[in-house]
Amino acid sequence: MTVINFLEAERFFGSENPQSLVEAFGSPLYVYNERILRTCCSAMQSITSYPNFKVNYSVKANANPALLRIIREEGLLADAMSPGEIDVLERAGYQPEEIFFIPNNVSDDELLFALDRGITISLDSLDQLERLGRLAPGANVALRVNPGIGAGHHEKVITAGKKTKFGINADQLNEARSILANHHLTVIGLNQHIGSLFMEPEPFINAARVFFELALSFPDLRFVDLGGGFGIPYQKQSGESRLDLLALNQMLTPLIESFVKDYGQPVQIKTEPGRYIVAECGVLLGTVQANKNNGETAYVGTDLGFNVLARPMLYDSWHDIVPYRRGEPLKTGDLTPQTIVGNICETGDVLAKNRALPQLQHDDILAVLDAGAYGFVMSSNYNNRLRPAEVLIRQDGSASLIRRRETFDDLVRGCLDV
Repeated sequence: MTVINFLEAERFFGSENPQSLVEAFGSPLYVYNERILRTCCSAMQSITSYPNFKVNYSVKANANPALLRIIREEGLLADAMSPGEIDVLERAGYQPEEIFFIPNNVSDDELLFALDRGITISLDSLDQLERLGRLAPGANVALRVNPGIGAGHHEKVITAGKKTKFGINADQLNEARSILANHHLTVIGLNQHIGSLFMEPEPFINAARVFFELALSFPDLRFVDLGGGFGIPYQKQSGESRLDLLALNQMLTPLIESFVKDYGQPVQIKTEPGRYIVAECGVLLGTVQANKNNGETAYVGTDLGFNVLARPMLYDSWHDIVPYRRGEPLKTGDLTPQTIVGNICETGDVLAKNRALPQLQHDDILAVLDAGAYGFVMSSNYNNRLRPAEVLIRQDGSASLIRRRETFDDLVRGCLDV
């Protein structure tokens, strides 16, 4: 299925089209599809047949409260990395027992923020474990353990193995047990995360196998969190295959059942996906504003700077692009290499290099696919650009504004003497 057919077959824009949405809400614009979001929530809950299984949505991927409410309606719990993420989850209706706080290098105040709410906390270093022990002796805690196996689409998102800041290494667990004993802490959960955007089940299964062996040495576990990182096909136009969730289920379920049998008591199994839940439900719309040739490169200037979508600049990430003219997708004809750039004063402000596309013109609209994860949440006001609005296409096809476009007043809000 081509990208254009994906958007058209899915009726992604409902009763609207990119032109009408940009005219109504401005450009650039994040657009989310509720039906696709719900479908992805359901799919992720099918990766194992083990009955005591829960999916924790990793809110760092997309924190819009309207989306969080839908995700909660679909039965997903949540992971938070900061007090701000806890706050937005609470505003979306999440209760303390539905939130898992998995911070990295945080202060006493941040730990107390979660402790005061009765939220379970995972610690990922001996130093942080000691800190929590002083703050809350006798508490229940979880540990983030580095299983020694990492995977991901870029070295910056591999979160386990020998070159990562995350997790307590297996050879540090005896020291961790001493800290636990000194402060009368009880480990009720273990979690891991090997990295982001793996497209084959094997890395996840291999890490889970190691992790379950390690978990057998902790007698009071209520849950084991296997982490997230499940990939989605960013190169749909090239026919990239999806992660095979059925194959994952067939590998994971017997592994879980074997662990629970060996453990000898009921244990909840969790995962913590972010990207898989929200990436494909989101499209970023932007407008062509200039064309120029510099040497042998044809540049197409747009309002899609890295202040709006940072992933290509940070990770050299690929996003399929569908061009529209007067609300209709440009049909594939004569393609020419064009480099899509933004309006930020940085040479690295490149969305797509030498992308084969129909010749683009002023006021064409570009739909950047799979932008629902790590899109708006990574946006900024660099160059004092305004962050875009966010719109949700409801299941009935209507469009609802779920975040307004910023104004110049927002740029100085909170500043003094303005």
